[in-house]
Amino acid sequence: MRYLYELFHNPILMSAVSAWFVAQVMKSILHTVLTRNFVAERLIGTGGMPSSHSATVTALATAVFIKCGPDSVDFALAASLAIIVMYDALGIRRQAGKHAQVLNEMMDTMERMDQIDWSNLSPDDRLKEFLGHTPLQVIVGIIIGVFLACLMCLKVLP
Repeated sequence: MRYLYELFHNPILMSAVSAWFVAQVMKSILHTVLTRNFVAERLIGTGGMPSSHSATVTALATAVFIKCGPDSVDFALAASLAIIVMYDALGIRRQAGKHAQVLNEMMDTMERMDQIDWSNLSPDDRLKEFLGHTPLQVIVGIIIGVFLACLMCLKVLP
């Protein structure tokens, strides 16, 4: 039971988890306000504003920086992970989302032209378009991550 207590009182882990949670809730609220439609998938889905990936890894790196110091191996690993994740979100996953959008549009066009019958496909068979992030989405995720890690690790929050 002590391990569970220690797990939930680990400020580094809780910073990362809290940043992910806050970003996902914000993403869901923004999506609902902008589209006037609640989509439960936005609570756990990728892509969109803000980047929960960026918030999570930034909170992790910031918390490790605060608790272990800038010259620690722990911070070097956390910062490297953060760089890789954010680079991937801005590059590869963003491009994959753009490709999915184009392919979905092509499928719709071909179906309208009666060249292909996609009627046996469900909406779940469409390619996911919300994969990557714009630079602004990543920056907002970074701000969330730094803010929450500072709150949790500098004893501003209990």
